[in-house]
Amino acid sequence: MGGNGWTHTGPYQQDLAVAFRRAQEAELAEDDHGFPGRTVDELWRDPAWHEYVFTGGTGTVLDQPELIGATDPDDGPFMRPLTDEEVRAWAPDGRPTLADWEAALRSDRLEFPGRAQGRCTVLYEDGEPRRIGYWGVTAD
Repeated sequence: MGGNGWTHTGPYQQDLAVAFRRAQEAELAEDDHGFPGRTVDELWRDPAWHEYVFTGGTGTVLDQPELIGATDPDDGPFMRPLTDEEVRAWAPDGRPTLADWEAALRSDRLEFPGRAQGRCTVLYEDGEPRRIGYWGVTAD
């Protein structure tokens, strides 16, 4: 099997790690994936969750345990924000809209990351940050 790509958007917060965790919490509240009554942190301490994610995954922001820095190495199942240079490669003004992001994902201008990895970027509306776009690939 190869990994499956997925996309998700969540509300903007200046602190991307806080925004990511809130997106995870919202996803977990919507679907606990058979692991009821647990927080995101508790899930990632459970070997059964690791098995679940790494043999199929959720196809959501729950597939990565944490957000890393934009220039950190991609050697794990992490969510990584795009660098300014990576954003400008497909959104030259550096302020992509939801429509820009969706169009870039449909084309070859913005690629999905490797298996078990995620990416995110701030999305703008009327020149102001409004949402965060998340996308990734399952580990299976």
